[in-house]
Amino acid sequence: MKTLLVKYKLVIKFIIAFLLTYIVLSILYKFYLQFSDGAKFYPDYMTHLVAKQSESLLNTFGYHAQVLPHPNEPSMKLIVNNQYLARVVEGCNSISVIILFVSFIVAFASKFKTTFFYILAGSVLIYTVNLLRIVLLTIGLYHYPYQKDIFHKVVFPAVIYGMVFLLWVLWVNRFSKLKRGNE
Repeated sequence: MKTLLVKYKLVIKFIIAFLLTYIVLSILYKFYLQFSDGAKFYPDYMTHLVAKQSESLLNTFGYHAQVLPHPNEPSMKLIVNNQYLARVVEGCNSISVIILFVSFIVAFASKFKTTFFYILAGSVLIYTVNLLRIVLLTIGLYHYPYQKDIFHKVVFPAVIYGMVFLLWVLWVNRFSKLKRGNE
């Protein structure tokens, strides 16, 4: 058993660091959601912010967009040119994806400053790409409503998770302690 622990020390450290970070951040996020009463920002601040920013971007692109609280569920209705096209739910705010990203980066942490700034830059990039994903999905639904399933279930998850994967690969190959150890 000790031989296996020594042999797979790096793998075990990665798994423990990843799981601990993921669990702690997920619990904190769960508390955030639990204490978001939706009184000022419905359904919660981050989801509301993403919905409002999506509205602004759509309006910038020449569409008449509007977001309204959904009366039957905790989400925001996204309306374009008086047509209800999509809803922005808690899962659309990119926080869960950012938690996954951060957990991986922490598991392969490098110097504090490098790790911190990579997490910050990567999180901003994920948030921004997610916002563009929502806007492009909405435009796609407006012009090609019959492609709803392929847009929402295939193309746009591939974009966001593909980008996260590329950020992970870049981190491991350029900045992580593994890279420094091989030089």
